[in-house]
Amino acid sequence: MEENKRHKAGFVNIIGNPNVGKSTLMNALVGEKLSIITSKSQTTRHRIMGIVNGEDFQIVYSDTPGIVNPHYKLHESMMTFVDSAIKDADLFLLVTEVGETFKRQEVLQKIILSNIPIILVINKIDLSNQNMVADKIAYWQNQIPNAYIIPASATERFNVDAIFEKILELLPDNPPYFPKDELTDKSMRFFVSEILREKILLYYQKEIPYSTEVVVESYQECEDIDRISVIIYVERESQKGIIIGHQGKSLKKIGTEARKDIEEFTGRKCFLNMQVKVLKDWRNSDKALKHFGYEQ
Repeated sequence: MEENKRHKAGFVNIIGNPNVGKSTLMNALVGEKLSIITSKSQTTRHRIMGIVNGEDFQIVYSDTPGIVNPHYKLHESMMTFVDSAIKDADLFLLVTEVGETFKRQEVLQKIILSNIPIILVINKIDLSNQNMVADKIAYWQNQIPNAYIIPASATERFNVDAIFEKILELLPDNPPYFPKDELTDKSMRFFVSEILREKILLYYQKEIPYSTEVVVESYQECEDIDRISVIIYVERESQKGIIIGHQGKSLKKIGTEARKDIEEFTGRKCFLNMQVKVLKDWRNSDKALKHFGYEQ
């Protein structure tokens, strides 16, 4: 009977080192750009959920920060998102690549000992060769014998469908966790701040991107345009000058690029007002981190 029709739903938590392409894989699986993508490490700071619905399934993907050894309280907070993802997973998507080893073995052991199914994705195989990929598959078969190992390239979409099919196969029977028309658990304000942070990661070098936090102070949906006010926080006066640039040219450039992406994401015109402020040593400030929405 129709009321007894089987429905699958679960949390598929994506975990791995920085720079292994977790966010690219998440976006490929969701079909939307929810996580920002740059070539720099530590791009993802929060846990970002992307929800994919079918008639008889709901997959809640969760992109987590790359696993790091903490140097700031910010890093410690980022790792709490990883810990929470380990605790509530129905399925792990463990992302690695040919030329790297897992940075924190204690995190890997937690995942293995959880007895939760693991799909281990060897990503970026388009940048490697067949022998190296075969060696890495053998290595991980020895490390995690029960894992389902899939070599893939998220950027080329190679084996993304195979990953999706394996996820559907392993997903437990559950009713939906979220309404079927939801795409993510995050607000539009969050995505505006992430789009701007992506531009900062792309256009600035050295310590600047990592010393920066973006906060949306107001978001007004007017009849014909969205009016958005944003504060970019940095840790030192010298960084403020670099963000703004000579005669404001650098700030204007990232604002122009961010506005294009925001309008594409929302499907609406927007006016973007930006300020740059100094909040000294915010990465080690409990008060600042709480204000910015990081877990303590």
